[in-house]
Amino acid sequence: MKFTKFAAAVLACLAMTLIAQGQEKKMEKKGGAKAPAKMEMPKPGAEVKKLGYFVGSWSMEGEMKENAFGMPAGPFTGDNKCEWFAGGWQVVCHTTSKGAMGASRGIGILAYNGEDKVYTYYGIDSTGYGGLSKGKQDGSTWVYTSDEKMMGKSFHGRYTIDTSSPDSYTFKYETSEDGQKWSTMMEGKSTKAAAAKKS
Repeated sequence: MKFTKFAAAVLACLAMTLIAQGQEKKMEKKGGAKAPAKMEMPKPGAEVKKLGYFVGSWSMEGEMKENAFGMPAGPFTGDNKCEWFAGGWQVVCHTTSKGAMGASRGIGILAYNGEDKVYTYYGIDSTGYGGLSKGKQDGSTWVYTSDEKMMGKSFHGRYTIDTSSPDSYTFKYETSEDGQKWSTMMEGKSTKAAAAKKS
């Protein structure tokens, strides 16, 4: 008796499946809507691919300026190794640098937020810093802005990158109390490792 009920249930399910398939084929022949296609994984768009400029090994040198935060001024050098994260949506950079305050290490993540149509950068380093910036790209110029706090002082930050050259870029970091008057805190240049070997 149990077997008969089970067999009847299986036959009923099979019949329903065959009927549904038949109806679907009839709709397709009549030009009706097809069954929804299987959803595919999204692929990075043109905005994301622009981040590929930063992929590679870079050597940087620059200067920390006198500033309102009491950080020592002076030259600094460093290396930056950037690579695509799995999936090709973000670029992850590992940085080592040395300057007037000593050596430090950091990690930065470059990405594009398609919902807000804005580039983002999130970074942390061995000095205890952690922060998020939002950026826009116009031709060879990238500008990232942020609202930050350091040593109890709130301020605006602006990081400008000029990528006019395919194998080197200049950068400048500025701060402002009111978002109107800006002071340069740091500036320098990064050169791609392959380009450095050629020169």
